Amino acid sequence: MSEYYKGGTILVPLKGNSSDRDVMKHAALFAKKSHSLLYAVHVIVVPQEFALESEQPDEVAHGEQVLEEAAKVAQEYSIEFESGILQARQAGVAIVEEAIERGASLIMMAVTFRDRRGEFNMGKTVPYVLRNAPSRVWIYCEELQKVQ
Repeated sequence: MSEYYKGGTILVPLKGNSSDRDVMKHAALFAKKSHSLLYAVHVIVVPQEFALESEQPDEVAHGEQVLEEAAKVAQEYSIEFESGILQARQAGVAIVEEAIERGASLIMMAVTFRDRRGEFNMGKTVPYVLRNAPSRVWIYCEELQKVQ
């Protein structure tokens, strides 16, 4: 285990999909071994037509449910855990800014590859985080899903 992570913060962005539990288990296991804080975050992407601070009650309720499930995983591993909900125009920007603000030593996030017209597509968030992260990034990859 690298001393680089001892006592650091592991940032885990969660989307509320099937990969959340798996990525949380891996992050929790690593946090336990490295004596790190696990910080889970759910980003609500606010469309341009709304003010960034506008209330998004349905999205906040969904985010709270996602983070409650994450807390259950953290409790199973008896690790130090915190969580939060962010509102932003772009998820990738919010994740990188949160990693900087919290001094995260590692970002662990899931990616869903999609096969679109014969080409792999990771969306916008993961590539942005990989290009701009202030720390190491571990990617958990789900099974390939074909998009029609």
